[in-house]
Amino acid sequence: MQTQTEKLMRKILKKLAPPPNITLSQWADRYRYLSPESAAEPGRWKTSRAPYQKEPMDAITDVKTRKVVLMWASQTGKTDSAILNPVGYFIHYEPSPIMILQPTVDMAQTISKDRLSPMLRDTPVLAERIEDKSRNGKNTILQKIFPGGHVTLQGANSPAGLASRPIRILCADEIDRYPATAGNEGDPLFLAQKRMTTFWNSKEICTSTPTIKGQSRIETEYEHSTMEEWNVPCPVCGKYQQLTWAKIIFDEEGFRNGTNRDVAHSCEHCGVVSGEQEWKALFGKGKYVPTYPRRKTRGFHVNALASGFVSWEDIVDNFLTANDEKKKGNLELLKAWTNTEMAETWDETGVSLDDKDLMERLEDYGAEVPDEVLILTCGVDTQDDRFEYEVVGWGEGKESWGIKKGAIYGDLKQEDIWQRLDEALAETFTKADGTQMTIAGTCVDSGGHFSTEVYRFCKERYSRNIWAIKGKGGSDVPYIANPSKNNRVKAPLFTLGVDTGKSLLYGRLTVEEPGPGYCHFPDGDGLGYNEAYFKGLTAEKRVTTYKKGRATTAWVLKDYGFRRNEPLDIRNYATAALEILHPVLKATGAGKRTVRKRRVVSRGIE
Repeated sequence: MQTQTEKLMRKILKKLAPPPNITLSQWADRYRYLSPESAAEPGRWKTSRAPYQKEPMDAITDVKTRKVVLMWASQTGKTDSAILNPVGYFIHYEPSPIMILQPTVDMAQTISKDRLSPMLRDTPVLAERIEDKSRNGKNTILQKIFPGGHVTLQGANSPAGLASRPIRILCADEIDRYPATAGNEGDPLFLAQKRMTTFWNSKEICTSTPTIKGQSRIETEYEHSTMEEWNVPCPVCGKYQQLTWAKIIFDEEGFRNGTNRDVAHSCEHCGVVSGEQEWKALFGKGKYVPTYPRRKTRGFHVNALASGFVSWEDIVDNFLTANDEKKKGNLELLKAWTNTEMAETWDETGVSLDDKDLMERLEDYGAEVPDEVLILTCGVDTQDDRFEYEVVGWGEGKESWGIKKGAIYGDLKQEDIWQRLDEALAETFTKADGTQMTIAGTCVDSGGHFSTEVYRFCKERYSRNIWAIKGKGGSDVPYIANPSKNNRVKAPLFTLGVDTGKSLLYGRLTVEEPGPGYCHFPDGDGLGYNEAYFKGLTAEKRVTTYKKGRATTAWVLKDYGFRRNEPLDIRNYATAALEILHPVLKATGAGKRTVRKRRVVSRGIE
């Protein structure tokens, strides 16, 4: 019979014993339970459900690997395989100080309540190690304490939380959504990594869907790793390859009308086309193929075509929806689809337009205002010696027609020029049937040396929907913010995300066929649509710059010999006026679209 001393010694030796020789995927298959709150199929974890998860999980518990990077699509199980399962393993077998780093504190609280706490409750080997909050006041939403360590959840926007304690295991989730800096302390991922320096056996796991090319943290991390792509064998020839969108085959018309919703993938080697189920039946034989096998950091890339949790049919549906928006000049859905479904970065750098190509669009409307126009807006740019403005007509799908581009010269210190601007904004425009239209909304730039005068002018005409706006740069600035009255005359002032607006406008200018999002321009003397206008409309390009060591996009003049970008600004402001009005653009009258012959004209630069 064992004495108390012997029992105590056995307990001590058990605690000091090295962890068993078991991989993370084996641990998950043996011990992990999925909770009903967070899983479509609650119960025991099965790595075989998504075979591409096995090798990345096992790399995390490989003693030779210090860092693992997952650039994965949404709905591929990366939170379970790269965050929750490792946390469970280390709580059970290698108790350590662990940090789960989310983009914000709110997101950290959400994952704790929705994912982490249910796992700790429903996985028996973890539940017996972490006491319930009601019995242990030390356990909170953002911290779980267990013998030998703790799990702390932090937001990348909280500098104090990132610098507070050493950690051995860092699980950095959705790193592309982290702010550029945590307060004034610097890059939040770098701050978290510094907390690991005291541990010789530290582990770092970085996961995310990517975002913008040149700005994506996960892309940078992946490009400095082994860069391993998930490959599967062809159902016919057996040769391995990555599943790519370029090889996906479907009938677009049949997909839209429901007559043929089959999706297939062609083999890059033998060319034979096989269906989704044929490919997925061989996922169990899939493997990762590294580009740089000798690198120490393991990096894995998986797109949604390899996911066991989403169908190819759903991926195609999402693509068609995003592509429909692209035709309207809205690239945001296609950008999101590329990031979240294909796990690829979106290339926004170097976006530029050719003025001569746009000038070829000049066409004869047959009237001041085409029949398809439902509403008119105007944008006004304020310079020291003039106003420049453009009246734009809008139809269904935000198809647009330039109506008039004008300039009003004079001394802005004098009342006369302001009166002339007022008269220009009260002008009427006529359709072919005699219908007269007035400008429904106007945005006037308040930047420059005459801000107070603009505020006063717009405040007195607020009932006519003439608004003061102030531009603010930055790709993360929303297009339209709610107005404030924080100015000398208490006029409603809208802050306009000019970079966002330029991206939206350039997206529409690339639409090549009349219809949603397409931009028309009128041919006619005195309307202002000449060479100078189109050079100004295309005067800028989007490039990548670096601020505090972080890549970001910025709009710069592409031709330093031509510095007139007012046409770009006033079209941006006219578009903002439409967004502020937010009208229902739906034609109620008859009148089919008429395609008018276009002819190119060449006029001198103003």
